[in-house]
Amino acid sequence: MTTALKFPQAATHSASRAQAPALIELREVTKHYSSREGKMQALQPLSFNIREEEFVSIVGPSGCGKSTLLKLVAGLEPISSGTMTLSGSRIAGPQKNVGIVFQSAVLLAWRNVLDNILLQAEMRGMPMATARKHALHLIEMAGLKGFEKKFPWQLSGGMQQRVSICRALLHEPAVLLMDEPFGALDAMTRESMNLELQRIWLESKKTVLLITHSISEAVFLSDRVIVMSERPGSIAAIYDIDLPRPRPLEVMATPDFLHYTKTIRAHFNAQGSLDAH
Repeated sequence: MTTALKFPQAATHSASRAQAPALIELREVTKHYSSREGKMQALQPLSFNIREEEFVSIVGPSGCGKSTLLKLVAGLEPISSGTMTLSGSRIAGPQKNVGIVFQSAVLLAWRNVLDNILLQAEMRGMPMATARKHALHLIEMAGLKGFEKKFPWQLSGGMQQRVSICRALLHEPAVLLMDEPFGALDAMTRESMNLELQRIWLESKKTVLLITHSISEAVFLSDRVIVMSERPGSIAAIYDIDLPRPRPLEVMATPDFLHYTKTIRAHFNAQGSLDAH
């Protein structure tokens, strides 16, 4: 049974965001695949919503269907049963109103930073003058000013992911979907990127759905953390994270933060699949 827990905390911005309308809604959504051995259930019935401007993370053991769930929200794969909507409209096919950031930055080596971001405009047929102006604004917002003409090989892994985030935001999507965007980075760079993502999110006011294996990353960034069980994936619990924003890295050493991570980690201890992060 799914549980939604909220630890005693002083009121924060999350209280007002809790009153925001639902942007993404899932009702009894399942996913299965056909194989030679028969039907393989990837996701058991899932029901939850994500509100406007909310930052939600999903954690769970490898193979539980986290990335599959993200693909369903993006409309890249069809659901098997249930209903799923974005902005009140049924999700059927690839969604134009989402931006996606993958674990790899997937930048074109022969295009510089600005041109990699503008690839989004070219593919979508956006007015180039307007797109270029917005791209320069995103570059500044992401702390990349001065690197517009640099090529991917001239950037660190963290900077490449900032470019990827800018590209995903260029067409002003309602939702930013992120699938382990910092999983390949070293620990120090990952913490730095957590701070950068929080800052970009607070400034852009986008709705974010983050897939991650890192419990501390999920707690640090999120308004809510959804915990998934082993395959076939289901929702084991949903936790409201009431920590003041903006959150410095020092918050990770506070009793409240440690309480959240310990409580969430207990799910994986019980399943025998504790994540190392």
